[in-house]
Amino acid sequence: MKSLPNPIALPDSLSRATDATLLPDRALAGLVAGAALVSGLLLLWAAGNVALAAGFAAALIAACALMLVFRKLYPPQGVGDGAIDWALTRAAADNEGVAIAITDRAGRLVCANDLFGEWFQGFPVPPGLPVGQGGVSQLTAAARQAWRDGEGQVDLIEANGARYAARVMRAGRTEDHLLWRVTRHRTLDLRTESRRLIEGEGGDRLGEAGIMVALVGGEGRIRAANRAFNARAAGRPDAPIEGRDFVTLLVSDREGVIRFAQEGAKGTALRLMQMPLETGVIDTPTLLFLIDDEYAASGRIAGKGGTGSHLQALLSMLPLGLALTDRDGRFLFVNDAFARAAGLEEGTMPVYPGDLVVGEDKAAVADTVRRFGTGQQALSGDIAVRLLNHPEEPVALTIAGARGLGEAAVLLSLKDTSEESKLKRQAEQATKMQAVGQLAGGVAHDFNNILTAIIGHCDLMMMRHQPGDSDYDDIQQIKSNSSRAANLTRQLLAFSRQQTLRPQVLQLPDAVSEVSNLLKRLLGETVNLVINHGRDLGAVRADPGQLEQVIVNLAVNARDAMQSRSSGGTLTIQTYALPASEVRALGSEILPIANYTALKMSDNGSGIPSEILSKIFEPFFTTKEVGKGTGLGLSTVYGIVKQSGGFIFADSKLGEGTVFTIYLPVHQAEAVVEAVTPKKAKQGELWGSGTILLVEDEDMVRAVAERALTRHGYTVLTATNGEEALEVLAGDIAIDLLVSDVVMPTMDGPTMVKIARETFPDMPILFMSGYAEEQLRKSIDLDRVAFLPKPFSVHQLAEAAKAAITPK
Repeated sequence: MKSLPNPIALPDSLSRATDATLLPDRALAGLVAGAALVSGLLLLWAAGNVALAAGFAAALIAACALMLVFRKLYPPQGVGDGAIDWALTRAAADNEGVAIAITDRAGRLVCANDLFGEWFQGFPVPPGLPVGQGGVSQLTAAARQAWRDGEGQVDLIEANGARYAARVMRAGRTEDHLLWRVTRHRTLDLRTESRRLIEGEGGDRLGEAGIMVALVGGEGRIRAANRAFNARAAGRPDAPIEGRDFVTLLVSDREGVIRFAQEGAKGTALRLMQMPLETGVIDTPTLLFLIDDEYAASGRIAGKGGTGSHLQALLSMLPLGLALTDRDGRFLFVNDAFARAAGLEEGTMPVYPGDLVVGEDKAAVADTVRRFGTGQQALSGDIAVRLLNHPEEPVALTIAGARGLGEAAVLLSLKDTSEESKLKRQAEQATKMQAVGQLAGGVAHDFNNILTAIIGHCDLMMMRHQPGDSDYDDIQQIKSNSSRAANLTRQLLAFSRQQTLRPQVLQLPDAVSEVSNLLKRLLGETVNLVINHGRDLGAVRADPGQLEQVIVNLAVNARDAMQSRSSGGTLTIQTYALPASEVRALGSEILPIANYTALKMSDNGSGIPSEILSKIFEPFFTTKEVGKGTGLGLSTVYGIVKQSGGFIFADSKLGEGTVFTIYLPVHQAEAVVEAVTPKKAKQGELWGSGTILLVEDEDMVRAVAERALTRHGYTVLTATNGEEALEVLAGDIAIDLLVSDVVMPTMDGPTMVKIARETFPDMPILFMSGYAEEQLRKSIDLDRVAFLPKPFSVHQLAEAAKAAITPK
């Protein structure tokens, strides 16, 4: 175990205590005897009674003697007995096949095992592993979940061409460390499996059946061989044959008959069968099977009607999907691996290889098998086909000619790539969703800047117009449309999990009660609303407004699904507690073990077809008619739930209805630093005084914010970036409030504020940004900072400035 960077040492007090316990027994006895004599003399002087003094001293000495006897019988254990045996810890960690690292609360790497350094060169500090930006984001989210829930995990990340899974756990006596366990996705290594088969018991069984087998590399040298091959090719079963040139061990005569060079011209003729382990790879290793002619002549290899039992046993043992056909292309034998890869049901056996593929590929497969079966094609080749049971993705079918096996003329190889394809699709989907999320977040940020300027100018114009003016209604309409556009950007941010949330500790039944009246109006008279609340529900931490939006979106979808019913339908909303014990019993790989409060919304509508159920949370996916749905409703719901730390699942049966279940983790009471939010104030209370430094790189946002603050009585100085702001702060003008954008070119807002705080530690700060506050606060390590999300109105800006500049 590699220790980094804090060595473990005993505290001084414990060291002193240990030294004290190691005092020699003789010195301790002398010390106690002296103390007894002095105590006796003092008692004699005070009481004047010799017997009393002598008895007291004798009792004290006797007690000391008993303590020494007890110490001899039960000697104290040294502190070192309980110390950590790092050699044992290293042995346990390094023999697990798991890369282990430990980080502390400050994010520093405390220790890691050798396998961690082997997989990730230079011992990088998690989550900053070389797994790409998407992988780092997943590891960061897992770490946050581990700090919050005790455990987090990542199913798939890639580094240096390998796939890994990571599990993060909070550990330590005070749970102030994170334990990172990284494991490799186990995939089938045909080279290793073949080598193990050849050199182990399987190779001996093949030799007993008269089959010699060797694994030969692309360069033509032997990498492994069974004992039967060694005995025939080199003279003895234990001969060192690895690394020798395979061709030099064989000879052939004018008629092309192959024999072992060791046996010479009088040796038994051999039948040779070749099977490449991989397709599409240069210099791939190849399995070569050699069989004596005498076995072929005796009919033990291939007889009338198919292959021999020992050859079938050989093909069944190999970890690759293999099948044999005759010259006409009919199947003679199919092993279990081939059946699984082809998607064959148990007990079914196709007649021709073409029966396994889609109609467009039947002719190509039949023609290729015929050419190999008649000897028109040499060695082996690959053909890309689409299986009838899995037509979505093409697979590689390897076809090779077989000679000397009776009726068996063609060897087919098909690899089961279902698990690999599943992992590939998951990685592609995660990458696609991350890219779409980043795009949505960036678009929403730019739109928020534009909408801030539009809404702000509308507010400034409305200050000069009164209701009833000819332009007042037009201005009001512009502002209303801008607010609708702001709602759209909030949906985009919710989908990309970058929405500005105002989380509060609340009870789910209270949130449902707040929105129940609105639901009754939305559902109409034909839909019956039933609400049931469970008992002992734990509090959750979420944004009540966004939680209401989740409930409304799901309710509207349920209403639309029940419109086809002539008698209406029933929407049932249920809240209940889900303790960790029940979560563990569920056995879900997605839901971490913790205490949850659940919200279930079920309807008896038309239901969702199974083929599209997995796509309902994707952005812009909708089953509604053109013009009646944006496809952002459920993706917004998904984003809000995930950003709140929860999970959402959908279950549906066509014609019976749909059930959406949301699990929110029970909030653990702790000291939480809440965001600085301005209190509601009347228009007349927003006027103020003082000097404000406004830092904003967008000209239109800076202009409207400057005019808004000036109209409310403030003196406003402006800067377009962080460097200009620092120059203004270095001047002679005293600044009462710093209002700054977060994301700016050259120098961002947090960096500029950190430098300014070195000179002005008490200066109040108001950040404004179109990105999510929750995301920004994780990257802004500053206290006494207020936040104003974009887009904002003139009134909201004045409120935030008043609250930030007013002494608390």
